[in-house]
Amino acid sequence: MNLQNKLVSLKKHLKELESVAIAYSGGVDSTFLLKVAHDVLGKDVVAVTAQSSTYPEREFNEAKEYAEKFGAKHIVIVSEELDIEGFAKNPVDRCYYCKHELFTKIREVADQNNIKYVLDGSNYDDIGDFRPGMQAAKKLEVVSPLKEAQMTKEDIRTLSKEMDVPTWNKPAFACLSSRFPYGNEITAEKLSMVEQAEQLLLDMGFRQLRVRHHGEIARIEVNPQEREKFFNIEMMDTIGIALKKLGFTYVTLDMLGYRTGSMNEVLSEEEKKVKNEA
Repeated sequence: MNLQNKLVSLKKHLKELESVAIAYSGGVDSTFLLKVAHDVLGKDVVAVTAQSSTYPEREFNEAKEYAEKFGAKHIVIVSEELDIEGFAKNPVDRCYYCKHELFTKIREVADQNNIKYVLDGSNYDDIGDFRPGMQAAKKLEVVSPLKEAQMTKEDIRTLSKEMDVPTWNKPAFACLSSRFPYGNEITAEKLSMVEQAEQLLLDMGFRQLRVRHHGEIARIEVNPQEREKFFNIEMMDTIGIALKKLGFTYVTLDMLGYRTGSMNEVLSEEEKKVKNEA
């Protein structure tokens, strides 16, 4: 299916749904979905954003800005993952707990606004990835129209650029809880350390990055093409000193750079299969 046919399929599906509440983070996928859904359904679309300690303030502010740009109704709720039993212990299926809580609350918002369906921004590339949160979406009958239209991340970026959606070249983002090795407890203090460390690097001009929290160690991942920036003694000193002030004892650079799901590299294929089918 070519790109324009995928877009036609997406619009047709959205029109059939009649009214939707979108789990909206302000990221590439959910912003594109909100734009298309609003174009098709207008006032019968609600964007729902959940504030929590795992969601950086910069991302929240951008989400508000984009929703306002589209003229979409935007509802903000509180969904504090650290209050969910079992979440802070950071099990392998941590994302299931988070998404189950989130989609349940969005369903409540949908019911309050006479909205028929809850949507998420999962795309076609997500099918082969390790994503326990998709099991929560399936269980709660959340619709994934981008995935059903077979739209990949590249498709979404291409169409976003054509449609002047501001997130077309926005770096990929995942909630801050993804910065911790499985089994390492997640706390509000640790999340704040990660958020501040990543903001520092963003302010210094890095675009695609993660600061992984390994106890005393901060492991920095940046886009492979940006690694050469660290061959600067002054910059290394600035980053090292700043992250130590945040509470890290050691500051390291991952030699391979940023890659999606690097925390899943410790999982066996069997573990991923079991958790995806749970």
